[in-house]
Parts: sequence; C-alpha cells; structure tokens
Amino acid sequence: MDYYSILGVSKTASSDELRSAYKKLSMQHHPDRTGGDDSKFKQINEAYTTLKDPQKRNEYDNPQPQYAQGFGPNGFGNPSDFQDLFSQFGFNFGNMQGRQVRNKDVKITYTIEFADLFTGKAVNIQYDLPSGRMGNLDAAIPPGVKSGDVVRFAGFGDDSIPNLEKGALLVHVRVIGHKEWSREGDNIVAVKNVSIFDLMIGTSIEIKTPVGNGYQLKIPKGTTPGTTFSIAGQGIPNSQTRRPGNVHIKIGAVVPKIQDEKIINQLKDIKDAIDTISK
Repeated sequence: MDYYSILGVSKTASSDELRSAYKKLSMQHHPDRTGGDDSKFKQINEAYTTLKDPQKRNEYDNPQPQYAQGFGPNGFGNPSDFQDLFSQFGFNFGNMQGRQVRNKDVKITYTIEFADLFTGKAVNIQYDLPSGRMGNLDAAIPPGVKSGDVVRFAGFGDDSIPNLEKGALLVHVRVIGHKEWSREGDNIVAVKNVSIFDLMIGTSIEIKTPVGNGYQLKIPKGTTPGTTFSIAGQGIPNSQTRRPGNVHIKIGAVVPKIQDEKIINQLKDIKDAIDTISK
C-alpha cells in the first residue's frame, strides 16, 4: 500500500502538504458522508498517521529486510506450530480466532458551536493516550452531527501494544445551544414576536440564520399568532444525505401597553368600526 499515492502527494511532500491533503480526503471519504468509504477512510488515516511522524516516515521510506525467526532453519512451519508451542505453557488461542485483536479505543468530548453544524469544523485536538503518549487529531467534524453523536477516527486511539493495530478515537460531540435558534431534526426554528398591529396590517421582518444569511420575511395582513413560515433549504445538512433542512419562523404577538386615553379611545372607535363591518 503506497501511502503517498493514497494521499495524492509526492514523496517529498511537506508536513503542511500532508495535512492539507489529509483534511480534504478525510472530509470527502468520511463514512458519515454520502458516498463515504470506511475502508478508504481507514487507509487515509493510516497513511497520514505514518507520514506525519518523521520517525515512522523514515522507517516507511527505508524499510528494513524482515527475517523469519523460530526453531530450526525454516522457523515455524505454520501458525499452528506457534500455537502448539505456547499451548504447552497454558496459553489458549481458541477465544482469539475470528476476532481482530487491536489496542483499545479512546473516548474524548469535543464542543462545537451551533453554526458549525452547517459547515462542519476542522479540528486539531491533542489528547492523552493510555500509553502515556500524546495523541493528535488533525481532521474535521462533519456537518450535520447532533449533540451526543460520536464520530469515529480509526487509528487514532491507544497504541500501548506496538505490534497491534491502533485503537480508534471516539469523539463525543457536544453542541453549544444558540440564543435564538433551536434544532428540530435538520430544520432550525426561531420565534419572532411581532406587534399585533403589524399582524393586522402586514409587515416584513429581517431574518438572519446562524451562519449569517439574511432574508426579508413578508408577513401578510391578517396573520394570526402561531403561524409558521418556512424558508426552504437553509437548515442543517443531513449527516447522511447532506440535503439541508428548512428554516421555520414561528410568529408570536406583542400587545403594546397603551396608557394614553386619547389613543385608547381612538382604538375603541376603530374596533367598533371593524365590528360593524364584520357583522
């Protein structure tokens, strides 16, 4: 497996070029994305994990010849010879058959902003490994994740046992709530309070989404409190299909506090006139 070809870089690629290629490919092939490929994603992680480490990269670029070691001129004749030898000392390999033995997974929590749900978030996280070494994740949290979701990065977990495959890093995502917007599935919802007079005669209000997109929402005359308006395609991308949800604006009513008796009497006259027309 050619790590350089997997990342699409030359053998003289700098660390910045490696990082840039990794970010682009990991976002493209992440299993949570539509068309994502888990096996390809693992290869990308394996390639980057090796090449970003100067010592591992040097060992990869300059492989040493491997020699069979064992008893007799040809080493162990087959894997069963190895198992038979250790079975004499009480080791039981029966429970290991059919299981992939690897190092443990590592769990961490990472917090993102509400706006990051729309675009994903490039992250560079350092974390402690059970081996005592420091792990480093230079990747991306995909868009559309939910608070409480766990994003898995193969090959970034425990490395305590050198000859075993590294565990995975499990990133538990926490999303900070927004002061104005809430999430319902892939839709985002906000409540906008409007003067009861504007509801009667009609008006327009400005809407700004969490990522800064602005819209003028027209509220027709006679709109009743509790009415919901929608803006299609401006919600959160679905974590599987990447199809965005919608924006929902729920209209609430504000009743002005009027103390001026003259205005109150004018309103009474208007009310009487409306009642007369409605009969």
